[in-house]
Amino acid sequence: MMRLGWFSTGRGAGSRNLLRTVMDHKSKGKLDVELAFVFCNWDNQEEDNPRREQREEFFQMVRSYGIPLVTLSWKKFRAELLDSDPESWRNEYGKEMRRLLEPYDFDLGILAGYMLWVDDETCQTYDLMNLHPALPDGPKGTWQEVIWELIESGAEEQGTMMHLCTPEWDRGAALTYCRFPLRGSGFDRLWENMDQKLQNETLQSIKENEGTEEPLFKRIRTEGFRRELPLVVYSIKLFAEGVVRIEDQSLYAGDRKLDGPYDLSRQIDRSLEEGEF
Repeated sequence: MMRLGWFSTGRGAGSRNLLRTVMDHKSKGKLDVELAFVFCNWDNQEEDNPRREQREEFFQMVRSYGIPLVTLSWKKFRAELLDSDPESWRNEYGKEMRRLLEPYDFDLGILAGYMLWVDDETCQTYDLMNLHPALPDGPKGTWQEVIWELIESGAEEQGTMMHLCTPEWDRGAALTYCRFPLRGSGFDRLWENMDQKLQNETLQSIKENEGTEEPLFKRIRTEGFRRELPLVVYSIKLFAEGVVRIEDQSLYAGDRKLDGPYDLSRQIDRSLEEGEF
């Protein structure tokens, strides 16, 4: 049985849904895994904590599953160093986090809505997978930045991937991914509407005036978001069943080093069609 380390900031419903989905698949015998711990970079005792209620719900969920909860408040950890030297602070925070996690052996770490930039040594100590809302050769940055770049370039397709967490943020080797088209039914009319807008205003003004509510932007986000849960679950399943493994920051199937990430598009599309997620 594969032991997972689960890293989450516990910000809201998305964090809970990720954990709940993995645990539901485990309880149904679809994932042969055990969660060694859940680590959170808040302890919910902070004075300035705008998501306290959401995070408490997340903590209660973790405890209800009987999973050890490990916390280290980034707000309370050496605040003076954070102000004066953020790079040194990140290294010291990582060192303390690794110390707290020493009692919990795990095979693979999942960054599931974890909002801190992981320090270099932690990336090199553990195999950590992070979700990024783009294709392996797609844009970097936040999901908002990714989608605006897709629109600006007139992209034909989009996807989401799980990549290895490395010192270079969002630059680690892609491990798994899925893709979907941005043309055809449901998309063509939205592209036409965008083209008409761009005849009278700039993309920047559209960003400022409509933001994430812009219809094409919203549709791209919806199609990507609905694939994130199945991608996380099917990626974990690949590793748990020994189909693939990480060695020297590369992906292997058996003794064969793969040339690129594992394409899960077919499995994920089928799972969505069948209502699994």
